[in-house]
Amino acid sequence: MKLTISFKNIDHTDSLDSRIKEKSKKLTKYFEGNTNVKWICSAKEGVHISELNLTGPHIEYHAKAQSDNLYKTLDMAISKIEKQIIRKKEKMKNKMHRKKNELYVLDAELAWSDYIENPDEVA
Repeated sequence: MKLTISFKNIDHTDSLDSRIKEKSKKLTKYFEGNTNVKWICSAKEGVHISELNLTGPHIEYHAKAQSDNLYKTLDMAISKIEKQIIRKKEKMKNKMHRKKNELYVLDAELAWSDYIENPDEVA
């Protein structure tokens, strides 16, 4: 996983850096391989904003959160991304299970026993 952190109108601190890395590690349980995690943290007029972009092969997620506390916005953004991931994985799981409910005929002779070759003769 490749992690990129950007700050706008906020001073970069080690505690923020470690907190973001800690939160990003939660995403590794959902994905394997090449994923890019990009955090953008900013402040505007006393409101802190955190944006999280998660991209990889065949995936793309985005979450944005704003609050009066930057640490709170980090938690909110991670929870939004996790909800999106879980929702997407459940949809895929349900699609796989729906395909298994197709109708199959196992005995070919039984299947053709109800077939009438000349419907005009019956009437």
